[in-house]
Amino acid sequence: MFFIAAGIVLLSLLLAGCSSTSPGIPNIFLISLYYQNYPPVFDPAQVDPGVTTAIANIVGRAQLEVRVGYFGICINADGGSFLCSNNASSLASQVSVDQDPLNLIWVASTFKDSIVFPYLIIVAIVLAFICFILLATFPGWHEETDERGDERDVKPFPSRAVSQVALALIFIASIFVLVSVLWQHTASVGASTVAQDLGNGSVKSGVGTTAMILGWFGFAFFILVTIGLLLMILSISMLDRLTDD
Repeated sequence: MFFIAAGIVLLSLLLAGCSSTSPGIPNIFLISLYYQNYPPVFDPAQVDPGVTTAIANIVGRAQLEVRVGYFGICINADGGSFLCSNNASSLASQVSVDQDPLNLIWVASTFKDSIVFPYLIIVAIVLAFICFILLATFPGWHEETDERGDERDVKPFPSRAVSQVALALIFIASIFVLVSVLWQHTASVGASTVAQDLGNGSVKSGVGTTAMILGWFGFAFFILVTIGLLLMILSISMLDRLTDD
């Protein structure tokens, strides 16, 4: 039950990333885009390598950073504190053209609305919570009096039907989390690479390490519960067979 609770907490934190300015929440992001001057990368495949100079002139001294979460976007326009909202238009209205000359806020909003898909994780959390409730119904230790009148601590086997339902729920939740985390990782890395290449020499991007850790650890906890329930069900079945023989 501890692993289920831990997995639910981690995935809930992942979904809450960039949704508010609470301590630590802006640091949970899928992708970040920010202006930074650096030596551009030149490649023979570039038709117009000189476009980097034009982009650098447009960017000027901008230093805005945009971070994207599942349900929100955080911006830092001047190196101070982050401002977070789920409405990109309201964030854009609070910065000047000089602070976001390449419309990184709009790019981040497009990524969040068109690519990010949080609903599999939400369903996984609901399924895991139902499994947690089912596990709470498992019988615990209690005292019974044997034929000699001695008291013994015994723990009855849990219901096989309830165990199987709990196993199915946490297994489905694990698959949903796995698909979501892989989707999150692939989409974030791809978008980060494309954005940095387009802003070659003026725009940097990165993938949120904290978000990746939360997602993969949440999946690992659910898998541990799945394996534990499977081993318990198989052990109980084996004991029943030995008892019947």
